[in-house]
Order: sequence, then structure tokens, then C-alpha cells
Amino acid sequence: MERSASSLGTIVGHAEHVCSVAEGATPPPGIEPVSSSWQRSAKKYGLDPIDSKAPRILTPAELKNSCEPLDKLIYIAQEEIDQLYEVVREAGYTVLFCDSSGVAVAHRGEQMRAREFQHWGTWLGGVWSEEVEGTNGIGTCIVDERAVTVHRSQHFRSRHINLSCSGAPVFGVDGQLIAVLDVSAIDPELSERGHALTGALTVRSARAIEERFFREQFRREWIVAVAPPEGGGAGMLLAIDGSQRIVGANRVARTSLMLDDRGLRAGISLWSIFERDIDLFRRQDRTDIAARLLIAGSNDSRPALVTRPDRPMHASSNPTNNLHTRPRLGSIDISTLQQAPQAHGGLSPRAMRRVREYVEVHLGESIDLSLLAGVVGLSVHHFARQFKQSVGVTPHVYLIQKRIERAQEMLVQTDLSLAEIASAVGFFDQGHLARHFRYMLGTTPRDFRWSQR
Repeated sequence: MERSASSLGTIVGHAEHVCSVAEGATPPPGIEPVSSSWQRSAKKYGLDPIDSKAPRILTPAELKNSCEPLDKLIYIAQEEIDQLYEVVREAGYTVLFCDSSGVAVAHRGEQMRAREFQHWGTWLGGVWSEEVEGTNGIGTCIVDERAVTVHRSQHFRSRHINLSCSGAPVFGVDGQLIAVLDVSAIDPELSERGHALTGALTVRSARAIEERFFREQFRREWIVAVAPPEGGGAGMLLAIDGSQRIVGANRVARTSLMLDDRGLRAGISLWSIFERDIDLFRRQDRTDIAARLLIAGSNDSRPALVTRPDRPMHASSNPTNNLHTRPRLGSIDISTLQQAPQAHGGLSPRAMRRVREYVEVHLGESIDLSLLAGVVGLSVHHFARQFKQSVGVTPHVYLIQKRIERAQEMLVQTDLSLAEIASAVGFFDQGHLARHFRYMLGTTPRDFRWSQR
């Protein structure tokens, strides 16, 4: 079909706009959230914004190869995908569930519009990696590892400026991104405000899929679901064995508690993080146990739901309908569990100064709680409690804050690589730095450095 002159003008104008921002021009309002992606698309991937080629759709054989590694996840995610689609279908949306390379391995959409969806690539087998399609809700979500909404002209390619899509990451039990849940619409009249509502729905559904998958993987263990702080965010999921050791932790817990696979394999006690409440694991309730867990060394506590290990299932039972695997992080009622009162006291000014000086000097090294307690001659438990009363955060949160502050300085004042900076401030690697940096500051180290220059 031959394009009209006005259509061609819009396409060319968009392409010029993209190229200008990709070359370093100040992005106008509404474009700044995706400007880094535009630059990657142009400079790293060498994509042409005016390219009119349709997105690739995998063949059935290729699609089978993409689906097989995620069969269990796709099966567990079905209920959440169906529920999300029931909400957005009347507005003309499709729902795509994609693997970590951007391939749509599950799809919900009106069959009568199949030809249209295939034309736009919003169909089963569609490939939406940023490397192939430039800025889009799926591919950019994969690269940034965060929820992303790309509305119409925020797309890199001019071909996609009538599309609106919102992608939310799904993280596995190891904290790594394993999938993206996306809702997409082909509607040039769709308002940005209207589309933003679907983004929140997508994030909620993605978190529910994560929780279902986590609970299924650890269904033979105790599951402790810890509510997020009152300011919002996502909650923590911990899998606990019969000795009250942490054997699994979701991404939020890994970030908040500085847990990694090595530490989990070593066997970290739940009571090194929370005050001991052994009675929780002696109860015989078959339903969830509501609790408030007191953070070790502090007077802060968090509402939680504790789920007993699941009984062995009959071979014919359906895990997606099983009580154990149903998500409930969003249902923890914070209002019914009263906040514990704050206590007075803390480390002396002299002791606090010694701790700060030690941290400043040894920030690039491994620093554990016992080392800091030894600096002021206190037991680990007493030090953690007194430190929290003095500073307002736990020692490990304080260390993260100091490492991020030092990283900020080095990003601005040096040309060291991100990997070198991560090592210099005490993080395991560049990815470890990036995760904490984004969690605390809402941006990546690379974007922060670029914004300061």
C-alpha cells in the first residue's frame, strides 16, 4: 500500500527526531525515559529508525525450541496471563509473554485480528529484542531489567509509532530475568494516560507470576512472604528449610538482604536477619500464619505471611490451583499489625566515629558484621542493635549506601569502567553494583554518569 505524503512526513520527521537525540541532543519532555535506549539502538545496534521491515515471526519449529526451556513457567503463568487479558481485551490489547531474548512464547489476543497482529509482530513467535527492533516495551525492559512503558512516538522505529506497549520483568528464583509480560495495543488514538493504567496492571501480574513460580519451586519448604516498606515497592520471598535456614530468596530479598547463591549454599539462618521466633515453625496451621517479624538488632518489624511446606501432591492435581502456590504478597494487611515502638540509645559518638572511619578505609574490601562489631568491642547481636538505633538503618544497608555514594563520586570524577568501579567500592561485579544503584537511585550507573557530563 502506498503511503500518503502526510504519513511519509510523519515517518521522516520521527526518524530525524530519533537521530538527533541519539547523537546527543537534549531529549524533549516525554522522551527522556527512553533516550538511552534510542542511543543504544542507533549506536550499539546500528538500527535505522526509518526501516519499514516487519518484525520477525518465528517458525513453529523455532518457536518450539524457545518454548521448551520455559514450559513450566508458561504453565504456571497461564492463570495470571488469562486474568490480565480479561481486563485489557475490551480496549483492544494483546498480551505477550516473552522469554529473556524477546520472543513471544505465549499470546492472548482476538483471533479475528490475527492477521493484523501478525503484521505488527504482536503475535506468538514475534521477536521483540531491543537489538532487533530498537526501543520497545519488551526489548527495553529486558535490557534495563525494569518495568517499561513505550507509547507511540517513544518507539525507536518509525514503523511502530502507532503502537503502545508496557513490559514488566519476571525474575526467577535466582534473581535473574527470565521473562517479560507485555500488553500492547495498535491504536493511534490511545492516550498516554490511558495506556499508563495498563502498565500498573502488567507489573502487578508479573509480580504474581514471579511469586507463583517461586512458591512452586520451593513448595517443599516453608515460605515467608515479607511485606514491602510502607513507602511501596515489592515484597520479599524467602524459602526456609526445617532448620530455619534460608535456601531461596527472590530478587527483592537478595537485593535488600545482600544475599547471593554462595551465601545461600553456605546456609544463612533466618534468625541472623530477624529476631528468633521459633514458635512460628512449630505451628500446625494449614492456612497462612500472619506474623510480624522483628529485624535483628533493631526495633523495626515487617508484616509477614508464613506458609507451611506443601503436602505431597497427587499426580493428577493442578499446581496452579494449589493454595501453596497462589500469590499473596499483595494481600498482607499492614494496618492490622501495629508498628513496634522505637527505642532510644545507640553507639557512643566515639564508637560510631571508629566504625565510620573503618568503613571509609576498607570500603573496597569484604566487610562483615563481625568485623564491624570487633572494631568497637561488642558482640555481633548487641552491635547490630546499637548501630541501628544510632544510624536508623542496619549495618548492611549502611554499607550499601556508602558503597553507592563512593561509586557516584567515581562515576563523575574518573573514567574507570563500571567493572573497575564495582570492584573498587566492594561489590562482587558490575551487575551487583548496577542492581543496588538502580534500587537506591532509580537509575543505572551508566545513565547517572552520562547525566553528570
